[in-house]
Amino acid sequence: MPTSVADLVLRAAAVHPMTGAAPSRALAVRDGRVLRVGSDRDLQDVIGPRTSVLDLGDRAVLPGINDGHLHAAWLGALWPDTLFADRGAPGPGPDRPLRTDAERRSAILRAGDVLAGLGITSYTEPGLGPGEDDGRIGAFGMSVVEQYRELAAEGLLRARVTALWLYGELDGPSTVDAFRAGLSTMDGPEADPAWVNFRGVKIFADGIPPMRSAYTHHCYADGSRAELLVGGGTDGEREANLTWMILAAHRAGLQVGVHATGDRAIEVVLDAVELARGERDLDLGDLGHYVIHGDLVSGAQVKRMARLGVGLAAQAGIAVRTAGVVDAAMGAGSAARAWPLREVLDAGIPLCLTSDAPVLSPDWRREIAAADAWMGPAEDVRGRMGELLRCYTVHPARQDGAAGWKGTLEPGMVADLCVLAADPFTVTPAELPDLDVDLTVLGGQIVHERSAGTLT
Repeated sequence: MPTSVADLVLRAAAVHPMTGAAPSRALAVRDGRVLRVGSDRDLQDVIGPRTSVLDLGDRAVLPGINDGHLHAAWLGALWPDTLFADRGAPGPGPDRPLRTDAERRSAILRAGDVLAGLGITSYTEPGLGPGEDDGRIGAFGMSVVEQYRELAAEGLLRARVTALWLYGELDGPSTVDAFRAGLSTMDGPEADPAWVNFRGVKIFADGIPPMRSAYTHHCYADGSRAELLVGGGTDGEREANLTWMILAAHRAGLQVGVHATGDRAIEVVLDAVELARGERDLDLGDLGHYVIHGDLVSGAQVKRMARLGVGLAAQAGIAVRTAGVVDAAMGAGSAARAWPLREVLDAGIPLCLTSDAPVLSPDWRREIAAADAWMGPAEDVRGRMGELLRCYTVHPARQDGAAGWKGTLEPGMVADLCVLAADPFTVTPAELPDLDVDLTVLGGQIVHERSAGTLT
């Protein structure tokens, strides 16, 4: 059979497939997919007269970066500002609400430009839907959903989007009635799921430790206790309602991402997932349920998450920045026991490191550096870099239900690529933020080049 001719060939100091295989030196793309990965000689027969060949020199190629928890419309409204700024705890962001469809469209496009410049080719919008139609910020309601659908249809998205439906308020209450109504009315024109995929639902179980609103087994240092955000008259009723929501989504074949930071909230989530999987597991397959944030997850819960196949989307930058306020809220030493990223990785839990932008900057290089700092020194620096890079490539693809077509660089996978100025495996995670993103490729098309003319 004749050999396929590549549309694009990249030659680099290292092409990291993130499959566990050794790095290669070249990668070929055809029709938006990886055609071949190998040596220069391996790719000679796929180079034709119309093949674009980029010699990247000392640069390195990675799979496109995937941020598994990022509010892009909100980011586009606020950038370059973030909620943390230089504070040790999140503060109110600038008051820049999105009031019109045109403003929402512009914000999504602006975020796309920012993310493309960082090598990010996929992200999850963790909460869009009718629960926020009257929200003050204007970045999470059904009007944003419609803008995503329109931009996808027009081919204008700068990244692939996975989204979770939201039937309550962002960072606020939800009710069983609203959740039931939301599940029964999921309709409308669907975009190509390779570009916009509403994969599941988002539920806010509780708040966050610094605000003393995480649902915990123990009182805070001032003697106060928090409640679940899910509606109900007592703790027992609220826990039962949260369990019902998770079971209802699971029965509908939907992934569930639950914002749960307190150990008691996480326990309720895991109890519900265990019930759901016992009820309908074999016929539904792995829906990829996951805990969002999981700040105060315990060691026993980590083991249970691994057994149940529950993932975790966490923000190391928040851990680093809020350790002091967590200790103040919960007692000295509490932060040191929180965010057990090392234990999570050792347990084999699919960990997605995320930015929660615009809470933090969407710069994934900083989040990897923060995760490394939080976990402490590594004897195997190269191994540490590899496992943290998987938290932004391989694991988020699994969270997206897309591990079969993105997240690694193998023949047949989508050609979503991030090109760094040097090989990340030759530096420490702390040094990673100093490596520029020189090129971003989405579906085989260049969507960002740091400096025109720098590539030959």
